[in-house]
Amino acid sequence: MNATALATRLLTERPRPRGIAGWRHAHWLAVGTVCLGAFLGQLDASVIALVFPALGRHFGAGFAAVEWVALAYLLVLVALLAPIGWLSDLVGRKTMYIGGFAVFGLSSLGAGFAGGLWVLVGLRAVQAVGAAMMQANSVALVARGVPGHAMRRALGIQASAQGLGLALGPILGGMLVEHASWRWVFWVNVPIAVFGILAGWYLLPRTRTTGAPTDAPAAVPGPREGRTGTHRTGTHRTAAHRAGTHGTGTHRTAPREAARFDLPGLLLLTGATTTLLLALSTASGLPLPGWAVAALLLASAVLALALVRQERRAARPILAPGLVNTPGVRSGLVVALIGYLLLFCPLVLGPVLLTGAGVSTAHAGLVVTLLPAAFAFAATVGGGWLPRGWSDVTRCRFGALLTAVGLLLFALLPASDAVAFPLLVAGYGLGLLLPANNALVMRAIPAQCSAVGGGMVNMARSLGTALGMALSVLGVHLAGAASGGRTVLLALAAVAAAAALLTRPVRTRRTGS
Repeated sequence: MNATALATRLLTERPRPRGIAGWRHAHWLAVGTVCLGAFLGQLDASVIALVFPALGRHFGAGFAAVEWVALAYLLVLVALLAPIGWLSDLVGRKTMYIGGFAVFGLSSLGAGFAGGLWVLVGLRAVQAVGAAMMQANSVALVARGVPGHAMRRALGIQASAQGLGLALGPILGGMLVEHASWRWVFWVNVPIAVFGILAGWYLLPRTRTTGAPTDAPAAVPGPREGRTGTHRTGTHRTAAHRAGTHGTGTHRTAPREAARFDLPGLLLLTGATTTLLLALSTASGLPLPGWAVAALLLASAVLALALVRQERRAARPILAPGLVNTPGVRSGLVVALIGYLLLFCPLVLGPVLLTGAGVSTAHAGLVVTLLPAAFAFAATVGGGWLPRGWSDVTRCRFGALLTAVGLLLFALLPASDAVAFPLLVAGYGLGLLLPANNALVMRAIPAQCSAVGGGMVNMARSLGTALGMALSVLGVHLAGAASGGRTVLLALAAVAAAAALLTRPVRTRRTGS
């Protein structure tokens, strides 16, 4: 068998067994398979903060170097969501999703055996490739495999799986670090990944057969169209292709369309974010020359300006300036970034403050897990406790103010079990803020452009997570663990209050003509 035939065989999606495909509830098996990837991704995102101190001791490295175990993962994830979604249109989403489990599992196995910090950072970057292969396709797989009447429930189950992974991360990480080794934080992913491969092979429906259809719905608006509300109806810039790019659609585009992917924009976005995070890490103690901070900040600004220019003239921009200029979208994206910054800063600072006060790593993980647990609860069912008449704007503002109160109390109370209540308050507030804000953003975007809007929200989420970790480390480096951590928490409380002021009502724009 030659290489071409082998590649064709590996990339050919196999149908489910007849007994499974013919079962009237088979779509819930597909949802369960997607939930495995959602759980695994969020578990890995929240568990890593508990490993930082152990990694620093093991490799003899400072906090600014160790944080790149998380930052490298986030940067690669942001960079690859768009191109992997594009590639999935060509090879099939089932194939990419199963491949994501394989890449994630193998890199997790290697990460556990890493003999050096930068080897571990590199393997975490590979791990992010697998995560992007799953994340870019998860919603699209649900949308393809679930009947319309069950869609809302299916997406809610997927969100619950994400919340469960996010909530279990800190407590699992603390227990593994204290009672086993930091290496088990990565090895624990392997059996989940193996199970995910088997489940995906047998339970996910095919998403591509020989001969890809070429659907071409309405276009993404240009910069001026985003402000005026008029939308082009041409087919040369398809929302469906963007749906594939960001994991929320099921259409595929013609090969000529696929070739027009905005690679320059992707490279500029990656360069701008990487140089910014490197500048923050250098200011936090990363061993680079003193002038590197100013040089990296300047490079980040130049690349950001070049990105804006590129996106304005690109035929199919990854950031869609026309949508960013739509009333309510820009402020909503800023609030999304702030929300995940507020979520992940305490996940990094909490273990530092608690272990610095003499609390065991396992117990610190138990306390800190209250934040993502409350977030997951509020995001899935906790919003039902609020008055039915409250709009999404009111929910956003109330959630932001609750978060501000929780972070303020966290900063003022001693580092002990006393911070459990503030973490619950802050987590519940964020669980109200972020889903309502995302709903406002998506409501402001025309229906045919919803995939692009979802992709931009995903980017804001990942960038907010990365900035939350980087700024936490910077605060600890500049003012010490206790003082610096509390200073950052006070600043975060002010930022949360500002998020309440940024939230604005939007005009619903679900159709374009």
